[in-house]
Amino acid sequence: MNNTSITQLWESFRKSIPSAPEEYAAWAFGDSKEMADELAVLVVEGVKKATASNFTLYELENEALPQVGQLNIILNGDGDAAAIVETTSVEVIPFDEVTEEHAYLEGEGDRSLAYWRDVHETFFRKEFDAINRDFSYKMPVVCERFKVVHTK
Repeated sequence: MNNTSITQLWESFRKSIPSAPEEYAAWAFGDSKEMADELAVLVVEGVKKATASNFTLYELENEALPQVGQLNIILNGDGDAAAIVETTSVEVIPFDEVTEEHAYLEGEGDRSLAYWRDVHETFFRKEFDAINRDFSYKMPVVCERFKVVHTK
């Protein structure tokens, strides 16, 4: 993780919005450098406005769910800061009830629900395999929407 670029982007953001909270998280999408790069670009371009994550991992790691108003620094595959986003909504729903609208807002592939289900099933199956659990179409998914509030 390139702490210099993270700090620089955060300081630039704080200068433009001095009333912004002091806390943030910095993370990259996906499980590979290529995926992180691709998705960071989609965020910066304003195409990707949502994400989905495995609720079970939050439970197992005793980690708090994203909260509305939370600020996150999105990293590319090299750990460089690409953008700051603010969470605008969080909903936990079963995998098979994720909507076409949410799939579209994730901005990936052809933006269809079929594409979303295909790539996310593969992704979630890998996560579950790593913790010796089984994937289910009823698994809870954290559907998070966000807006870009600052870029480089």
